[in-house]
Amino acid sequence: MIAEAGLVALWLAAALAAMQLMLAALAVSRNDDTLARAARPVAVVQGGLALLAMAALIRVFLQSDMSVALVVANSHSAKPWLYKFAGAWGNHEGSMLLWVTILGVAGGAVALLERRVAERTLTATLGTQAAIALGFYAFLLFSSNPFARLPNPPSDGQGLNPLLQDPGLAFHPPTLYAGYVGLSVAFSFAVGALITRDVGPAFARAMRPWVLTAWVFLTIGITAGSYWAYYELGWGGWWFWDPVENASLMPWLAATALLHSVSVLATRDGLRAWTVMLAVVAFSMSMLGTFLVRSGILTSVHAFAVDPERGTFILILLSLYIGGALALFATRIGVVRAGNTFELVSREGSLVANNLLLSVILGIVLIGTFYPILAAAMGTQLSVGPPFFEKAAGPIALVLVVVMAAGPLLRWRRDTLGALVRRLTWPIVATGIAAVALVVAAGWFNMLPMLGLALAAGLAVASVAPLAGRNLLRTPLFVYGMVVAHLGIAVSLAGMAASTAFTREVLVAKAIGESATVGPYRVTLRGIRPVIGDNWSALEARLDVQRGDGSTRLLAPQSRFFSNPPTTTSESAILTAFDGQLYTVLGQPDGTGRWQLRFWWKPWVTLIWFGGLLIAGGGALSILGHWLRDRRQKKRAIEAAEAAAHREAWAA
Repeated sequence: MIAEAGLVALWLAAALAAMQLMLAALAVSRNDDTLARAARPVAVVQGGLALLAMAALIRVFLQSDMSVALVVANSHSAKPWLYKFAGAWGNHEGSMLLWVTILGVAGGAVALLERRVAERTLTATLGTQAAIALGFYAFLLFSSNPFARLPNPPSDGQGLNPLLQDPGLAFHPPTLYAGYVGLSVAFSFAVGALITRDVGPAFARAMRPWVLTAWVFLTIGITAGSYWAYYELGWGGWWFWDPVENASLMPWLAATALLHSVSVLATRDGLRAWTVMLAVVAFSMSMLGTFLVRSGILTSVHAFAVDPERGTFILILLSLYIGGALALFATRIGVVRAGNTFELVSREGSLVANNLLLSVILGIVLIGTFYPILAAAMGTQLSVGPPFFEKAAGPIALVLVVVMAAGPLLRWRRDTLGALVRRLTWPIVATGIAAVALVVAAGWFNMLPMLGLALAAGLAVASVAPLAGRNLLRTPLFVYGMVVAHLGIAVSLAGMAASTAFTREVLVAKAIGESATVGPYRVTLRGIRPVIGDNWSALEARLDVQRGDGSTRLLAPQSRFFSNPPTTTSESAILTAFDGQLYTVLGQPDGTGRWQLRFWWKPWVTLIWFGGLLIAGGGALSILGHWLRDRRQKKRAIEAAEAAAHREAWAA
């Protein structure tokens, strides 16, 4: 009965979403406060019912209920419990239920917590959120029912894709979806503000924590996904420009631009049109990513290739939501005032440049991702790989790094180039020293990674420069958040450039007892042995690894075989040192007593993911800092009101 209970909860949540939309529409059109207040509890209950439906799906997976079609297709009784748990969203239907669950819970949180915007604007926001949720409820109930029963249940399931049987699956998709849904809330706020003609600082202050939260989760999700692909797929790379990877990158780029714009609007009452437009674009990229993964037009490690009719359903939703929002923006752009003006050389000017550059990179990734798909639809097969993205987006990204270094050192409203150059003295010196040191130590090498390493040094210095001359104990946390996030960009850039420039790869065939050298390591094959796991068997290599005259370490890469479904995977073994990673993969025997082995030495590659954590940590500090400031301001306002009332009482 658990599956039936989940399905009932899903239907009730859909009904409440329809009620929420109706209440919000009537409240806004009639300016009725009673109806507006009624929409709040409906949103909360709707989110609770969606959460109940998701809990029911997780329960049937944990119980291995083989009467549920989704469990049969994506689970097996012999799987460890973690993969049964994560398997609930490691498929098309479950992932869409997770999406709508987070969407409903987020809408309930907005209804419960938000008090900073006018009631009419909030009601329009909740109505927009309900409209989005209603489309996805319809998609689940009429096209992708996760609780569908089988008339003749099999004795066991087919199992989850072995590549997804990794702890990362329990972490990576939920964080990405939380980011996508955070952008849906920002979209709803933007549409609500357009409907009520209330595009101003109050709306931006309400939207900002959702944009920040979405951005943090997207950063964590992309970072975790990058490392998962790096160690799990056995290809030795951290980014492949796979269309599904791009589907997560594009919303992040848009959200980064939106984050800067909404901060300017919230604090300086500028970039109003930019903020609204970027909110629409960011959610559009989330929807495009959903379409890519679930339309059946892609074959990818983490794409759900399903019935294209489902992709058509999502495409219709995309057209309705984004087309409607753009039409509303076009009709209301006349009432979106420009806000406060600023000079070209100013912090606002640098943020506009930042947004333009991010938009150009977004456009390059979008074209590179969709052009082969459109060409294939017209009968032409072509591929757009890493060389295109790196050559087209790489130089623009380096210009963006320069703008990022300069932006926080500019004054608001108006500044001068001379003053900016003086403030950039130390970052420029750091860039020059790094460039000279690289040439002396490594000689000339590929220009793009060399510039990346040099500019990373300059950005690192520029990132901490805003703290110069401040009382560090009284500096707001959100300033530290900006510093840490920008420093994280510098650290990740250094890791990307160093890994690209200095990675060494060795492919060998070795008999037991033979050695190979890669980078600073000597690797010796000591043996091959069989290993049995929970739901797999494997051949495991025993590798002795020694660096110089140091101690010997053991690495054990595996070639695993899963029977449900029948799949062979390569499980890499990685040795992490302070200056990089040794990455090892076991291949097949060559028939002469030797085994194929692939080794990579990747200098400073770990900086990529450490920088990603710093970026997300900076965002989290900013969220905490703004929350603490809002609490202090609210407390001061209450104290001032109480003091005024006390004075009036004495005067009377």
